[in-house]
Amino acid sequence: MEKGRVLLALTGIHPGRWRELLAAEREVVLEPEGASDPSITYAVVWKQRPNLLSSLPNLRAVFSIGAGVDHIFADPTLPDVPIVKVVADNLTQYMTEYVVWRVLDHHRQGMLYRAQQQKKIWHESPQRPAGDISVGIMGLGTLGRAAASVLLSLGFAVNGWSRSERPMDGVSTYAGEAGLIPFLNATDILVVLLPLTPQTQGIINYGVLKELRKRNGLGGSVLINAGRGKLQKDADILRALEDGTLKEASLDVFEVEPLPKTSRLWSHPKVFVTPHAAATSDPVHLVPIMLRQMAAFERGEKLENVVDRNAGY
Repeated sequence: MEKGRVLLALTGIHPGRWRELLAAEREVVLEPEGASDPSITYAVVWKQRPNLLSSLPNLRAVFSIGAGVDHIFADPTLPDVPIVKVVADNLTQYMTEYVVWRVLDHHRQGMLYRAQQQKKIWHESPQRPAGDISVGIMGLGTLGRAAASVLLSLGFAVNGWSRSERPMDGVSTYAGEAGLIPFLNATDILVVLLPLTPQTQGIINYGVLKELRKRNGLGGSVLINAGRGKLQKDADILRALEDGTLKEASLDVFEVEPLPKTSRLWSHPKVFVTPHAAATSDPVHLVPIMLRQMAAFERGEKLENVVDRNAGY
């Protein structure tokens, strides 16, 4: 199997370091030579422009530089070749750190104490043990399972919800539409790590947030979304915060990114905002995985972590 060239097509991300690392083993181009460049065999992409890939006759696989692949499916002319999603130890570690950080901050009343510090108030609030708090993770893939494992080790009760059955030792698991409400009813802190698909778009809405357990050791339910911005409805989150359906929220992703400066989420006293920074793709870690996959594929081995097109992830 001929090596061919790699098309690097990134929108909103500087290609320099990605190109440098890929070029250690492959010839890399930022644009095809003509509408149907036969020299390109792989594409490494982030939010590639529509129609870019459809006319490449020898394209064998598309690699996403992020954990999500919805940006790839945004192209209606996407060719019928394998799509490979990123699964890397450092990406999993970053996401686990973010989830545990935000869970612990809400559990240990970080927002309350930061507000007290501003007002120079010296008051210790009662603290419940982790075992009294139930963390529910929506999405029990690689990232969700890693976060669940660490939260279990800290003593939290952990629930998990996924589209299909994904059993995990120590975790109370729920699946499908029938399991969603029971999962929410048993959850104090909701952590969203779902992929974005037509079925999950807008799933974090007011109706779902109303089902979270409110009488709990935290004094109210909490939302943490580190998945995809279009999983949530920003206006519904604000409504839930303002009427007491939610006590607090940590949001790393938003319907529109960057988050518009006019958004009330920026200054809401019950919201912690990060700029889609929970798990940043690092080319130093991710490019060697891609190159290894390409070489193995050319030896006749199967690609790993291939996206199920029917499921969308």
